[in-house]
Amino acid sequence: MFSLIGTVIVGLVVGLIARAIKPGDDKLGLIMTSILGIAGSFIASFVGEKMGWYPPGAPAGWIASVVGAIVLLVIYGMVSKK
Repeated sequence: MFSLIGTVIVGLVVGLIARAIKPGDDKLGLIMTSILGIAGSFIASFVGEKMGWYPPGAPAGWIASVVGAIVLLVIYGMVSKK
């Protein structure tokens, strides 16, 4: 349970960091940025666990979470462009 809470808290901050690092003008609000950060943190945890970097149930580290959130921001930018 604490790993889930830790992932959410890290994800909120990571979304803001990822948005500051990624170049370009993303027209996202604070809530969507936070959701993408949380999703990036969950994806980083999942991939890290499957690759043996993290033990089962452990939250991802800051760098992996930021990379996961940036990947999601790039994918979101490609999907949302018309």
